[in-house]
Amino acid sequence: MLKNSSILITGGTGSFGNSFVPLTLKKFNPKRLVIFSRDEMKQWEMSKLFKDDPRVRFFIGDVRDKNRLHRALHNIDYVVHAAALKIVPTAEYDPFECIKTNVNGAMNLIDASIDQNVKKVVSLSTDKASSPINLYGATKLASDKLFVASNSSYAGGTKTSFSIVRYGNVINSRGSIIPLFMSIKEQGELPITDLRMTRFMISLENAVELVWHTFEDMVGGEIYVKKIPSMKIVDIAKIIAPQAKHKIIGIRPGEKLHEQMISIDESNFTYEYPDYYKILPPINNWENDNSRVKNGTKVADEFSYSSDNNLDWMNINDFELILNKIFKKQ
Repeated sequence: MLKNSSILITGGTGSFGNSFVPLTLKKFNPKRLVIFSRDEMKQWEMSKLFKDDPRVRFFIGDVRDKNRLHRALHNIDYVVHAAALKIVPTAEYDPFECIKTNVNGAMNLIDASIDQNVKKVVSLSTDKASSPINLYGATKLASDKLFVASNSSYAGGTKTSFSIVRYGNVINSRGSIIPLFMSIKEQGELPITDLRMTRFMISLENAVELVWHTFEDMVGGEIYVKKIPSMKIVDIAKIIAPQAKHKIIGIRPGEKLHEQMISIDESNFTYEYPDYYKILPPINNWENDNSRVKNGTKVADEFSYSSDNNLDWMNINDFELILNKIFKKQ
């Protein structure tokens, strides 16, 4: 599907974009891959990696600017929406800015995608959108609802389809706990928010593959959740710095003890597949639509998918292999 197509990624200079772009160029050989973001320095640094590749284009812009999005999306087939303000404490203290990017930006992208006849849009969401307790999660829940509903009430009669991928802690992304621990492990002390805290573990490569699959499988309105292992934060600290002491600092404003990707309420319209779950939109009877369900199996009543009740836990050897692979590249 993505082969010889034109693709645009918003927030494309972030951690996800830096994996999505080279992997997609290699696997699908698109005609054009546009990196849309507002940070000219990040674009300048990223452009050095692709300076001899005519397929890669850079477009300065902000998802808050609808007119700029409209221009950027001209002749684009597929969009990955990765732009977001996502640092939980920052969103708690700067709520207006978080809403402008995560909610207003989503509306602008939906509008511009429909106007420019984009074929499919995949938006990146977060575990924090499931039963949100912080503003970041609330804005991403609102964003998800906008993308889901736009397949019908807003984009009805157009050719643009919108779906969502939801995943938790990305192992090698900027701002995650692992790079932080790696950067301070020689200090002899690591900050631990809570000894009970758990997180899902997904690599950027797995996140990219989930987006690829979504483009192939989606009809519109689905939320895709990849099956991934969990780990305790304290175990991550012990593996990265076995001799370091742990300083308990308490949970930060808006932070969850465990990550949740599917709530009990969402289980009423969730289906299971070998490698992922699919939450179908409970509007227009889409949760019973065979073109969306396909070969899925309805999950049990009262099912939830969170990092503490997960049946799959990452072992020490697998985690060490991932760490060695990630930080060997850096």
